[in-house]
Amino acid sequence: MTARKSGSRLETEIERCRSECQWDKIPELVRQLSAKLISNDDLGELLLAECKLQTYLKENPMKQGASPRAPRPKLLEVRKHLTAALDRGNLKSDYLQEASLLMAKLCYVEGEYRDALGHYGRVSLDELQLAGAPVYRLSIIAESYATKGLCLEKVPTASPSRSNNNTGSPALSNRTASERDQEIITCYEKSGDIALLYLQEALSAGLQNRSPKPGPVAQDQELGYFLETGLQRAHVIHFKNGNLTRGVGRFREILRAVETRTTQNLRMTIARQLAEILLRGMCEQSYWSPMEDPPTVSPLDDPAQQGHTHSNKTYSLSRRPRVYSGENLFCPQENTEEALLLLLISESMSASVVYDLLTIALGRRGQYEMLSECLERAMKFAFEEFHLWYQLALSLMAAGKSARAVKVLKECIRLKPEDPTIPLLAVKLCIGPLHWLDEGERFAKMVVDMGEKAAEFRTKGYLAIGLVYSLKATDASLRGTQEEYQRKALGAFQRAQSLSPTDHLASFYLALQLAVSRQIPEALGYVRQALQLQGDDVHSLHLLALLLSAQKHYQDALNIIEMALSEYPENFNLLYTKVKLETMCRGPEEALLTCKHMLEIWKSFYNLTNPRYKHTHTHLNLHIL
Repeated sequence: MTARKSGSRLETEIERCRSECQWDKIPELVRQLSAKLISNDDLGELLLAECKLQTYLKENPMKQGASPRAPRPKLLEVRKHLTAALDRGNLKSDYLQEASLLMAKLCYVEGEYRDALGHYGRVSLDELQLAGAPVYRLSIIAESYATKGLCLEKVPTASPSRSNNNTGSPALSNRTASERDQEIITCYEKSGDIALLYLQEALSAGLQNRSPKPGPVAQDQELGYFLETGLQRAHVIHFKNGNLTRGVGRFREILRAVETRTTQNLRMTIARQLAEILLRGMCEQSYWSPMEDPPTVSPLDDPAQQGHTHSNKTYSLSRRPRVYSGENLFCPQENTEEALLLLLISESMSASVVYDLLTIALGRRGQYEMLSECLERAMKFAFEEFHLWYQLALSLMAAGKSARAVKVLKECIRLKPEDPTIPLLAVKLCIGPLHWLDEGERFAKMVVDMGEKAAEFRTKGYLAIGLVYSLKATDASLRGTQEEYQRKALGAFQRAQSLSPTDHLASFYLALQLAVSRQIPEALGYVRQALQLQGDDVHSLHLLALLLSAQKHYQDALNIIEMALSEYPENFNLLYTKVKLETMCRGPEEALLTCKHMLEIWKSFYNLTNPRYKHTHTHLNLHIL
């Protein structure tokens, strides 16, 4: 039972790595897989072949119209792995299909287009199930349709004498050019639809499995040559054939699909191209609503192609990409209205890209005030765009405009109420420069109220509540109120430490609150625990020294301070405590030397930050000494 569970976890990890294109992790997973069962060797061969082919394509990107490639050593390794997996015949049916599809892709990369079509004919792409398919398999199927379309474009129409060549592909039978074009277009349209579905599913899986630790939410998926071809090639052929009706329809289908960041540049390009067609090539009489079926005969299309092209789709899929829907969606009623909508959408997406680059450029120069002003102007493009609101909040924080940053963070919370990091940023501002303690308490409770959804950030929420109560106790004028807030702060820190006993900050703040409450032995226990978790934390070292001095262990406290100063030689808090302890242990003369050292550090720092007053203050410092 244990081995079975372990194998299941390993297969899940393999699926995740394939979905997220983390090919560098596959060899180690294959090693673990082969160590469990000998029958897994064929699956390992398949995974290694896929890993090496994808790595090769990343290092040697394919380009549209490139000439066939001769076999390379790395591609020979790919073929060797695939041949081994296919010849032994131990693979499960799904993996056997994937191996054949991968072999077809390899044949295309090597320029063997007929061989690739033969593999596709034996697998029968149209019979592959999309319902319930893992995310990575959707990518494989989408790439396969695109690759098949590329092969069909490169292989000339066969003559009757060559129709029985056992390739297994109907592409080489004696058919009309229009039928062949229709098959090619269908391949590309299926590829594009499944590619959109794959990107939507990959984003959804990434958000569900995201780590609670700070960092990127989910890695953006790369389209790659084959998926990009599937999304772009169909409408190119439609327009080349003079069929604007289907070209416009294809544009609309892609734009209606629920978007991902990966397709943002593609959507922006399509929006501009479609707007140009609507304004320059379509009159009001030939316009049809995006929610209606396109006309079967249209003045937009080349008259010579009438009867040879089809305005409607000739295929269906068991799963289609999600599209925007709802009662309140705006639907344009004429061509100029739709063109205007498209141009506004394009402007909005373009602004997002431009302001991302502007953030990098101004951030590197520390021009945060200018950045915040630029981002505020961008808000007219933002609407419900969380990304720009969040950038604005961060730039306001960096520019020292804390009150406005909190207002913007409230909008970010409205757009993403499930993200615990946003209210935690607001808490930091409220209990720091603003001293808005009631507001800070509300933000901290948002995180705590998320429960398990906040994951390890829930600990940070309790720490924030504890800090708020501790500061309220400091501000309180009545002793009873002080004691009540101190009791609440202690309870919050205890809760944080119990939730995350390996978090050194939780142990440190609990120790600090115990020290404030004069529970010195208990505080010593927790500050030592904090130092076991983070031995070089300056605050924990300082607190330990203060607690030892409170127990009149002055020499031990001084030893701790000197050890801390070896790591943080210019820390004024440590130096100030050292002066006090040296007065107790070594006398005032030793303490005076430390005071002079502190003045020298202050003089050096002040002169570096204020060069215009260097000479005046140097004279003053010498006079003091």
